[in-house]
Amino acid sequence: MIQAVEASIDPIEIHKDGLAWTFAGSIRASQEHYFGGIDKNKAAAKKHAKQQKKYDNLTAKGKQPTWKVTPSTAVDLELEQDNVRELLNRLTEHYKEDLAEQNEVDFAKNTKELIEFFRENASGAVSRVTKEMAKYKALKLLEEVGISEPRKRYRQYPFEFSGGMRQRIVIAIALAADPDILICDEPTTALDVTIQAQIMELINHLKEKRNLSIIFITHDLGVVANMADRIGVMYAGKLVETGTADDIFYSPAHPYTWALLSAMPDVDTNDRLEAIPGTPPNMIYPPVGDAFADRNKYALKIDFEMQPPMFKISDTHYAATWLLHPDAPKVKIPKIITDRIARMKEKGGKSNA
Repeated sequence: MIQAVEASIDPIEIHKDGLAWTFAGSIRASQEHYFGGIDKNKAAAKKHAKQQKKYDNLTAKGKQPTWKVTPSTAVDLELEQDNVRELLNRLTEHYKEDLAEQNEVDFAKNTKELIEFFRENASGAVSRVTKEMAKYKALKLLEEVGISEPRKRYRQYPFEFSGGMRQRIVIAIALAADPDILICDEPTTALDVTIQAQIMELINHLKEKRNLSIIFITHDLGVVANMADRIGVMYAGKLVETGTADDIFYSPAHPYTWALLSAMPDVDTNDRLEAIPGTPPNMIYPPVGDAFADRNKYALKIDFEMQPPMFKISDTHYAATWLLHPDAPKVKIPKIITDRIARMKEKGGKSNA
């Protein structure tokens, strides 16, 4: 499969096919996790049996140990298999989309883009970048990110710029390397609402103009609702729910996602927000089961014993919660969330989330 995927890659594409280029590394890593997990589980089973025997001997003597027996498994092999299936399914759907669009390719436009790309990068291939060339590119980047009077701003110091202008300049610095992927880590922090909107509009414009893939890392659910196509909700370093923006905001399935949405301010209601109880776990000593279990009022006994796998809800929507197991009790989405969903639908959906 790796050979077939690599054979499908066009080496002179300007905008690389990220899924195809990373497939070999991803599938090999998944194989290593799975087969390495078999050995780890054997070791964990031996350790579990030894500790369980010691634990049973102590309880038989009327003593109550203060320690817990380690789990009998260290790696969820079913979860690793699901990860491989998900990777292969995404690859299959990706190639189906490519095949469906192959008759709509604008070769004239692609040829022009390729010529412009070579022309722009030719100077770097035949000679070192001069100060004049660097200045010219810097001025073009300042103009591209919406800095007015770039020649004047070029001579100024950072303390002379506002917060919004500094954010634009940082974006320009990132774009100087002509990236295929732009990672924005809390891009709107410490900015007022008006400047936030301007920065988001700029990033959307750059995404379309440069054909960028953008990864947002943010705690601001308003930014997520208005910017993201796909969302990954993380807790304690692990993905607990993934899906489209509509999946996450209109059909949330994980209790942590419920908690986040329940704590999100809403100008259309005076209902009291629900704070998330407790504190995040110390990941130096990670919990045995679900990391969110201690803060989850819907937690089941198994949540404290074993990490849940990613359960498939739809082709685009997955969540790692035991509440989705066929034998789990049926738990309804909190009323504060269903009320908010109803209000968002009345206002026109995601664009007004």
